[in-house]
Amino acid sequence: MTKDKTDLKNFSQTQLVNFVESLGQSPFRGRQIMGWLYRPGITEFSQMTDLAKAFRSVLEETCTISQFKDPITERAEDGCVKFGFRLYDNHIIESVLIPEPDRNTLCISSQVGCAMKCSFCLTGTMGFIRNLSPAEIVNQICGVRDFLLMQPADDEFLRSKRITNVVFMGMGEPLNNLENVLTSLSIMTDPRGLNLAERRITVSTCGIASKLQELGERSSANLAISLHTVDDGIRSKLMPVNNTYSVDKLLDACRNFPMPKRKRIMFEYILLKGINDSDQQARRLAKKLRDIPCKINLLPYNDSPELGYKGSDRNRILAFQDILRRAHYSVFIRHSRGGDISAACGQLAGKNGR
Repeated sequence: MTKDKTDLKNFSQTQLVNFVESLGQSPFRGRQIMGWLYRPGITEFSQMTDLAKAFRSVLEETCTISQFKDPITERAEDGCVKFGFRLYDNHIIESVLIPEPDRNTLCISSQVGCAMKCSFCLTGTMGFIRNLSPAEIVNQICGVRDFLLMQPADDEFLRSKRITNVVFMGMGEPLNNLENVLTSLSIMTDPRGLNLAERRITVSTCGIASKLQELGERSSANLAISLHTVDDGIRSKLMPVNNTYSVDKLLDACRNFPMPKRKRIMFEYILLKGINDSDQQARRLAKKLRDIPCKINLLPYNDSPELGYKGSDRNRILAFQDILRRAHYSVFIRHSRGGDISAACGQLAGKNGR
């Protein structure tokens, strides 16, 4: 990345139109550029053949098209791929591709490190370093897309070369980088951009209640809440954010979250042995969520020896699920993927290549 040039991937289409107008160009030139930026293999302005040569020269002198080159990759036995992308300042962020027969889901990062200090998450041990720019967010998608296009057609797991789903569940707290995340969401869903369906994008937050309304008003992405307990005492120990936004404050914000009637909030719940996995906890959860359109995702914990927690055993998870189902909730148990390469939920810590 060239810091003295303007990275055009930092702009939504509206922002790009405004930028080219500032250069004395017609608005449609911005739309033309947007149609080029996210095509595979487009790295130079000289490739944008429907732009005048004089304008292309101006762009070459003042602007850049950023990209992630040569990512560090690790393949898991189950087909997941972890990517380490090196940034201009030498920090590394991680993304995880989760291939399934009917989809390719990409888990992306929104920050370098994380300030939230959730005690069960390795990313939190890094501390907060900085926010990612919109370009650094969308370039994770572009980089993985380019990787997929280079894989052989007979690859057992990566036959599909298209990313279908994106989840902000990697490194960082998306709502603490909200403006850049919103710009990246605009690029992802723009037909001239990455052309992803809004219903296939999910933003996961640890519970920054004060920013939920803005997210819902300015985006149609799905919302996932890392809840993990409705007991304030336990949640404050697991997630310090609860000291600012208590369970009740967070759930009130969820009740007021603007979304279509058919949409539901996803509540994520990591089951920790002897901490938040009792029958009583399940019944309290069912009661607290009663008037919120939602579904519940139970996550077996991916053990990290450095953190000292243990995941609940299978029978306990099934019993917890049964209580919630009897209370008429849609409850899913997420199958953990990529654990053998530290690519599973809560295991990203930017260690590759350091």
